[in-house]
Amino acid sequence: MTREEFQAWADQQPSDRFERIDGIVIAMAPERISYIRRKGSACDALRRAIREAGLTSCEVLGDGVTVQVEDSDFEPDALLHCGPRLPGDETKVSDPLMLVEVLSPDSGTLDRASKLRAYSKLPSVLHYLIVCPEEQRIVRYSRMPNDQVATQVFVSGEIRLDPPGITVTVEEFYAE
Repeated sequence: MTREEFQAWADQQPSDRFERIDGIVIAMAPERISYIRRKGSACDALRRAIREAGLTSCEVLGDGVTVQVEDSDFEPDALLHCGPRLPGDETKVSDPLMLVEVLSPDSGTLDRASKLRAYSKLPSVLHYLIVCPEEQRIVRYSRMPNDQVATQVFVSGEIRLDPPGITVTVEEFYAE
């Protein structure tokens, strides 16, 4: 489907959530409790960090907003946007600074491969976090000045996200 066909079709669906990857519609699986907890904790940790850093031009958005990359329409579990405040009726973010995906049994390969490749094509994306829902582990992909991608795995402690100049801890993502 084209982006326009997908948006028109998705607007007519009664409840389920979908993503469009390389023009193919993918139904998103029902969410497990551990997955929902990680998403909420990720948003809480990021909101706390931007508040403490005094970054009034940044905001964290939970899932539901679309990030468009070439022939794909993704719904990341969380994103960080810095810049002018987005209009309240907007449904997509074209310039996220950071994206967060919580792994699920159905989406793990997509998150680690297809989405990593796609998200790295957006010049605004400087950090991509993949959060494991069950075990305490976060993989961070960061864009370096030479456009290379650095990969780090965190099982505890602080994760510095610069820009925008915030620090979160792995433990916050796993708070109950």
